[in-house]
Amino acid sequence: MKHLIIVVASVLFGHTLFAQNNVVTKRDTTELEKIIVVAERKLSNYRQEKTLSSVDTYLEKSNRVTMIKRGNYAWEPAINNMISDRLNVTIDGMQIFGACTDKMDPITSYVDVSNLEQVTVNSGQEGTENGHCVGGGIDLQIASSHFNESGLKTSADLGYETNGNYKMAGLDFEYSGDKLYLTTDGIYRTSDNYKAGGNEEVAYSQFKKYNLSFKGGYKLTNQQAIETNVIYDKATDVGYPALPMDVSLAEAFIASASYHYKNQSTFIKSLETKFYFNSITHIMDDSNRPDVPIRMDMPGWSDTYGFYSKMKINANKHHFLMNLNGYHNRSLAEMTMFSNSPNEPDMFMYTWPDVRTFYSGLYAKDHWQLNTFESLSFHTRLGYHLNKVANDVGLHSLQIFYPDMEDTQTRFLTSISTDYTFQKNQFNTTLGLGYGERAPSVSEGYGFFLFNSFDKYDYIGNPHLKNEKAIEVNIKSGYQFKTIKLGLESSFFHISDYIIGEIDPDISPMTIGANGVRVYQALNHASIFNVYLNAHISISKAFSFNSTIGYNYGRGSNHNNLPLIKPLSYLAEVNYGTPKFNGAIQLEGNGNQSKYSPFYGENETPAYAVLHLNFGNILYVKHNKIVFKYGIENILDTHYSTFADWNNIPRQGRNFYVNMSVIIP
Repeated sequence: MKHLIIVVASVLFGHTLFAQNNVVTKRDTTELEKIIVVAERKLSNYRQEKTLSSVDTYLEKSNRVTMIKRGNYAWEPAINNMISDRLNVTIDGMQIFGACTDKMDPITSYVDVSNLEQVTVNSGQEGTENGHCVGGGIDLQIASSHFNESGLKTSADLGYETNGNYKMAGLDFEYSGDKLYLTTDGIYRTSDNYKAGGNEEVAYSQFKKYNLSFKGGYKLTNQQAIETNVIYDKATDVGYPALPMDVSLAEAFIASASYHYKNQSTFIKSLETKFYFNSITHIMDDSNRPDVPIRMDMPGWSDTYGFYSKMKINANKHHFLMNLNGYHNRSLAEMTMFSNSPNEPDMFMYTWPDVRTFYSGLYAKDHWQLNTFESLSFHTRLGYHLNKVANDVGLHSLQIFYPDMEDTQTRFLTSISTDYTFQKNQFNTTLGLGYGERAPSVSEGYGFFLFNSFDKYDYIGNPHLKNEKAIEVNIKSGYQFKTIKLGLESSFFHISDYIIGEIDPDISPMTIGANGVRVYQALNHASIFNVYLNAHISISKAFSFNSTIGYNYGRGSNHNNLPLIKPLSYLAEVNYGTPKFNGAIQLEGNGNQSKYSPFYGENETPAYAVLHLNFGNILYVKHNKIVFKYGIENILDTHYSTFADWNNIPRQGRNFYVNMSVIIP
C-alpha cells in the first residue's frame, strides 16, 4: 500500500495541476470567518495581544475552538466540543499523528508561531479538505516566502512573563533573490512552575522547548517553483500537573518537498504537489514523581509518509478545488512497569501494538456564484482507510478480548456537504448541511489498558467499532447597521455510533488505583448543539467594543451529558487603536457548569470571570521596526479553573508580560 502512494504521487508530480490560495484575514468577533491570523512573517502583527504567545493561546481565541489543558504546555484542541479524535489536524496539509497514548502531544505542540503564517479553522464537514473528520479541521499553515529580490532580512524576538519565570527568545533570517530564497528561524521557551490565583504554586507545570525551521525555494520559471521545508521541534522536562506522569522528551522531525505551478491565463490556475515525511518520539516517565507505587516508562513513536496534490480550476461561475492525498502511518507505544522486588521481573506490554494505517482519498469542492448576491458550495471527500496490527504480541494480547479479531481492517469513508450564501448590502447569511464519517482512532480501535486520569479508568480499544457518522446543520448570519455589527453562528450535530468508553465490570484494571476498565463502544447516537452571538460597535475611529456570548449542549442516547461540553461563556472588550499604539481591556468568563457528566468522571466547575489588560507600540529607528507588546493577565489574581482543565488544575494567576520584536529589513 505504501508503494501505491509513491506511484500515484510520482505520476501527479509530473503534471501541471494547482496550489490552493492563502487567504489572510483579521479576526472580528462579528464575522464568522474560518481563518485566524496567527503571525505574519517577521512577527509584525502587533495587533495580537502577545506576539510570542504559543499556538495554543492563539487557537483559544476562536469561538469554536477550546483547548483542553493537562498542564502549562501542549494543550489539546477541540472544535464544536469535539476532541482531537473527531478532528482533522494538519500542518500545511500534511498528516501528522501524535505518539502519546495520553494525548500529551497534540499536533499543535510540534510547531511554533515562528513557523506559521496563519491557521485555518473549519467547522464540521468544511474541515475535510485534508482528511475525514466529524467536528472540524485545523490546518497550521507554514509561513511562505517570495522571490522579491529584497536581499537579507533579520528579526529578533525576546519575551518575559513574571508568572512561572517564563522566558522566550527567537531569531529569524531570510534571504530573497530573483531565483532563490532561503529562510531559517529558531525559538526557545522555558518556564518554571506557574502560580495560580492566590500565589498557589502548581507543581509539575514546568517545561523547556526549542523549535528550528528551514525553508528554501527555487524558481524554475515565472510559473513554476520547487520548495523544501524542514522543522525540528524538541521539548524536554515537561511537567503535567493533571496527570500522574511527566514527559522527558517530545521530539518531532517534519520534512517536505513540493512543486508549485500558477498561471492565471490557463484553464488550470494553480497546482501544489507535495511529498512529506514526519517522525515523532514521545517518552513519558514518572521518575520525578515521589511515592509512586510502581515506576513506569511509556515511550511512543509515530512515523508518517505521505503526499497530496491540490488543483484549482475556474470555469465561468464555478471555482473548483481538488485534493488527492494519501499517507502511511506507523504508531507504536509501549509500557514497562519496573518491579519493586529484585526477585520479580518487570512487566512489559504494547499499549499501541504497532498499528499501520494506510489512507488514500479524494476531496472536491465547487463554489458556484449564482448571481451577484447568491452562491452555492458543494464539498465531498471519498476515502479508503486500512489498519493493520503488525506486532504479533500486541495482536495476541487484543485477541484475548476479541478472539475473532483479524490483523487487518478496511473501511470506506464518505463526506458530503453543501452551503448556500446570500449577501446583499449590510446583511449576509450562510446555511449549511453536511454528512460525514470517520474511522476510530488508534487508541479507540487498538489501545491496550490506556489509563485515563480524568475518570480513573483503564481503556481498551475495540477493533469491531463501526465508522462514526454525523449529520450537521449550521447557520451563520451577520448584519451591519452604521457603526454596529451583529453576528450569529450556530450548529447542530446528530452523531450516530458515537464512540465513547463504557464500563466493563468483567475486566480487572491494570493500573494501581484505577476505578475499573472501560471498553470503547458506540452509543446509538449523541447530539451536540452550539450557538454564539457576537457584537462589534465602532465608538469612534480609535475606540471600539466587542462582545461574544455562547451556549453549548451535548447529550448521549444513554441520557447522560457528554463530557467536556463548554458551559455558558462570554467575552467583552474595549479596544483603542492608532497606527503606532493599541490597547484593550478584556473581561472573559464562563457560567456555572450545571450540565456536567459525573458518569464520565466529570465534576461541576464553578462560574468565573477574569480581567486582562494589554498594550502595544511600534517604534521606528531609521529603517528598523521595533514592536512592543505588554500587559497584565488576570489582573485580580482570580483563582479558577474551567471545564477544559483536566482534573480541575487551576489556571494562572496574575501575570505581567512584555514582548519585544526587532525587524531589520
